[in-house]
Amino acid sequence: MFRSLIVSTLTVAAAVLPVMAQQNQPVRPISPVEKKIIEIGTTDNHVMDHLDVLTNRIGGRLIGSASYEEAVKWLLAEYDKLGIKAWTEVAGTLPVGFDRGPWSGRMYGDGIAMDLHFVTPSYTSGTHGLQRGHVVMEPKTQAQFERMRHKLKGAWVLIGGKSDGFPVNKTAKGDSIREAAKAENAAISERNDANRRRNWEEGTSIPMEPLKEVPALFYREMVDAGVLGFIQSADVPLRALYDRQMLNDTIHPASFDSIPWQVEVKLDHKQFDRIAELVKERHDIIIELDVRNHFRHGPVEYSSVIAEIPGTEFPDEYVIISGHLDAYDVATGGVDCGTGIGPMLEAARLLALSGAKPRRTIRFVAFAGEEFGLLGAHAYAKAHADELPRISMLLNRDGGPTPTVGMRIPEAMKHDIEIATAAVAGVNPEYPFEITIAQPRKRPTSTGGTDASVFDLEGVPTHGFVNRDFKGYDFDYGEIWHTERDIFNKEIPEYQEFTSVVTALTALGIANLDNLLSRDGMYLDESAAAAESKKKKSSKKK
Repeated sequence: MFRSLIVSTLTVAAAVLPVMAQQNQPVRPISPVEKKIIEIGTTDNHVMDHLDVLTNRIGGRLIGSASYEEAVKWLLAEYDKLGIKAWTEVAGTLPVGFDRGPWSGRMYGDGIAMDLHFVTPSYTSGTHGLQRGHVVMEPKTQAQFERMRHKLKGAWVLIGGKSDGFPVNKTAKGDSIREAAKAENAAISERNDANRRRNWEEGTSIPMEPLKEVPALFYREMVDAGVLGFIQSADVPLRALYDRQMLNDTIHPASFDSIPWQVEVKLDHKQFDRIAELVKERHDIIIELDVRNHFRHGPVEYSSVIAEIPGTEFPDEYVIISGHLDAYDVATGGVDCGTGIGPMLEAARLLALSGAKPRRTIRFVAFAGEEFGLLGAHAYAKAHADELPRISMLLNRDGGPTPTVGMRIPEAMKHDIEIATAAVAGVNPEYPFEITIAQPRKRPTSTGGTDASVFDLEGVPTHGFVNRDFKGYDFDYGEIWHTERDIFNKEIPEYQEFTSVVTALTALGIANLDNLLSRDGMYLDESAAAAESKKKKSSKKK
């Protein structure tokens, strides 16, 4: 029911022998194994079944959670069914673990009631069952805090700013920032009081200075006063990240006993504005929340999952297909990174069922902890440092459910990639696949936003696929990125099916080349670039 099969391509594949993946490509016959991959991939593709289990049966899967551990077990079991050797490699540990359950909330008062649309960041506390409390605006000055100290007990506090998905910074650095802002606001308040008197006495119109805005400025004081939690305005779709500062705090390492009890809510901005208006008008507003966020004693290990089809001639040379297994848990990680794991697993299935015997080893890597800082990729690159020069290409997918419409590679790779991808034209003639040339670029000195960037630092070819929504499904990555909408129905089945077949064919084609892909022309010659820059500056002076 979820499958959008690319039928009709079998006859096309059989008819196009030999085949050309794009204009001017060297002719190469499609092998029986490639024909089998296309046959299975276009008539019995299981990529959406994989994604259904990963996102709907397992769901959101942060490292440190039981759901992530279930995803690891599931992936190992799937490889075992295919007869593919698979194992885990520990990538690191977290001081505590975290599991998310259901959540709900409601506001009512003065004849008004509404169900609340909200999320909470991962690794922040839940409620003590259903908790009900009145609502107040946060204090911005010491005088305001003193005036409302008693009313803060048992209250939900509306704090300023617009949520970026992260909770309040509760580290020593966060405290320092707040203390500096409080001192600045105290000085501003004194100047405003003086100017207010002057305006009254002298008839002047000196404007008041705005106070410095730091959300939850009196965080520690409000916690000590007994607040239930903090509510902040957030744009829709709601984005929820995690308590990064708490997990990474080396001065005061997190432990099961040191986690704050206060709930941190990111509320639909329309509801937030309405509630804030009512509170400012001094209406009696009540909010009740039931948030099932649970913690686990640490340390909690997290592992990447690795599988491989060994090479018959060059087992110590590799083509890697990868994605990251972890995903934020306010949704189900359907796109980020289901679109990496689903096609990767289906590519493995297609290769296994076709009886592929690649000349080089094809390795499948589901990285752990990408969302927490590319942790699994860093651990893998360190543990397999001696293998990095022998990776022909890393095909990492971590973007969206759009299809592979080509590859962008250096000139030195062009001939080999044309040979490797010759069978791709036999998958579906309605889908484009174009090889274009990437000009040399400056070698990176820091990682980017995906696991591939870790390998890019080491000079491993990571050019991979070009993806584009060429049919116009109106997919918007910003809509799902770490938000509540990163779910199964954001997938595009026909794109995912096509991508899984192309991934299998391309990895097999690269693995079967006579040589590793050339790394020439990937990066600019730094010395030549510096000399050219110096020459240009010199000519400008003249």
